[in-house]
Amino acid sequence: MALETWWLYLGAVVLIASTPGPNVLYVTTRSIRFGLGPAFVGMTGCLLALVLMLTGSVAGLSALLLALPTAFDVLKIAGAAYLAYLGIQLWREPVEPDAAPLPTGTSKTALFRDGFLVGISNPKLLIFAAAFFPQFIDPTTAWMPQFALMVATFVGVELFFYSIYALSGRKLADRLMHGIWRRRLNRASGLVFIGFGAALLRYKP
Repeated sequence: MALETWWLYLGAVVLIASTPGPNVLYVTTRSIRFGLGPAFVGMTGCLLALVLMLTGSVAGLSALLLALPTAFDVLKIAGAAYLAYLGIQLWREPVEPDAAPLPTGTSKTALFRDGFLVGISNPKLLIFAAAFFPQFIDPTTAWMPQFALMVATFVGVELFFYSIYALSGRKLADRLMHGIWRRRLNRASGLVFIGFGAALLRYKP
C-alpha cells in the first residue's frame, strides 16, 4: 500500500471511528459506572469483535450473508435483540448509594463478554468492510500485508477514540453517579441502545 493511499484510508477511518455508536456508548457508560480499568476490559472485547468482523468480511462471510438473506436477517434480529436487552438492563439498573467500582455480579469476564457481544452484534459492519476495504487495496501487491496494516490502523484509531470517550466519561462520573443523575444517565443510555437496535432492524444491505 502506497503511503498516500494509507493517509487517505486513515482519514476515512478517523471519520468513521469518531462517530459514536454502540461500542462507544458501551465503553463510556462502563467508564462512568465502574471506572477506567473496567472500561478498558470492555473495550478489549469490543476491539476483538471488530478484528473478527473485519477478518470475516475479507474471508467472504459478508458475501455469504448477502447470498443467504435469511442468515443475515437472523443475525440482524439477534444483534438488535441483544442491543435492546442491554438498553432494558440499563433502564432498570438500580441506583445504589456510591457502590464499589465493581459491584457484586459484575466481573471482568462479564465486562469483556458484553463488550464483545456489543461489537459482534452489528452484522452490517461485515457488509461495510467488504465494500470499504477493496477501495484501498493495491491489486499489484500482496493483499495480506495490506489487510494486516488496514486492520491494525482501524483498531488503533478505534482504541484512540474509545480512550477519549472513556476518559471523558470519568471526568463526568462525579456529577453523574449520584441519585437522580445516575438514573437519568441509565435511562438515556438505555433508550439509545434500544434505538441502535431499532436502527439495526431497519438496515438493509
